[in-house]
Amino acid sequence: MTGDEGGSRESPMRDIRISKVVINIGVGEAGDKLARAEKVVTLLTSHKPTQTISRTTNRDLGVRLGMPIGCKVTLRNEDAPLFLKRAFWVKENKIMGYSFDPEGNFSFGVSDHTDFEGLRYDPDIGIFGMDISVVLSRPGARVSKRKISKGRIPRSHRITSEEAKEFVHKNFNVEVVE
Repeated sequence: MTGDEGGSRESPMRDIRISKVVINIGVGEAGDKLARAEKVVTLLTSHKPTQTISRTTNRDLGVRLGMPIGCKVTLRNEDAPLFLKRAFWVKENKIMGYSFDPEGNFSFGVSDHTDFEGLRYDPDIGIFGMDISVVLSRPGARVSKRKISKGRIPRSHRITSEEAKEFVHKNFNVEVVE
């Protein structure tokens, strides 16, 4: 080992990666509208969505406990950054600073699914907006989630919102507007 190879490189355990991307469309009711929302999610992601179920009853909104009220898809591995690039393109490569939480995760919304490249308005489907949530992690984050020998992640290993903003800017060329 030469002198400049030693301590100049940063540890691979400090790398930030996308753990998952969740795309959620809430329609508030079951039936035809939910089926159309599921079709939109399938068109966008090429994955089969799962239904989200109501946890409470709200008579004013006509929602009962256990009633399907939306759909979602979770993307991981190679699919997650590919979808994020398309979603950031819709948002014109800008995201608000308040979209980031203190743990470095971020969420944003897309108001019209037809803004995605390659999708056109279909009168049979209509227009749906969606919420996109991104979870960032470092290698070793599994320690806090595993069932056996669960441990704590030290504060120095957690991702801050500033590190997440830098990651998004560097990897996706997205401007974070404060």
